Amino acid sequence: MGLSKEELIRGILQELGEDPNREGLRGTPSRIVRSWNEIYAGYHQKVASIFTTFTETNGYSQLVVCKNIELYSTCEHHMLPFFGVAHVAYLPDEKVIGLSKLPRLVDIYARRLQIQERIGEQVTDALMQYLKPKGAACIIEAVHMCTRMRGVQKQNSSMITSSLKGCFLDDYAIRTELIQLINMQSNA
Repeated sequence: MGLSKEELIRGILQELGEDPNREGLRGTPSRIVRSWNEIYAGYHQKVASIFTTFTETNGYSQLVVCKNIELYSTCEHHMLPFFGVAHVAYLPDEKVIGLSKLPRLVDIYARRLQIQERIGEQVTDALMQYLKPKGAACIIEAVHMCTRMRGVQKQNSSMITSSLKGCFLDDYAIRTELIQLINMQSNA
């Protein structure tokens, strides 16, 4: 039988040169395990389970955009955080999805060891698979601690990625409308 998660964390603390028995660190292994249950919760969630759709759209055929979805993830290369916002959109065909489902979809994929590019692709792939819209888009802007804390140590850098499917990839006018809606200032 292998070591428990807490014992593995104690070993890491020792490798760092710490004493896991000192007062400030005694509870750290169990705290880390509990925090990982939240941070990596995406591994235990099923994407299909969030796709409650509505077919009664009353003919709605315009863009649906949920912007500024807070995103927190962990870089799979260095296990350091990255965070920012995602803008998710789709052009309905026959179904729409409840608005809260779009941030949940982002969280399912973000709360795993990840790269930013993959999150966008996974979000748009899931929308295309389960919702079957005319198109799906996910644009993410995030700050990566692996480029701020180590390596190049560039404090003002951020990364923008996009994943465009269907009409967002093929139709310049729809893509332009999406960008305008994302850039629109909210009065809410």
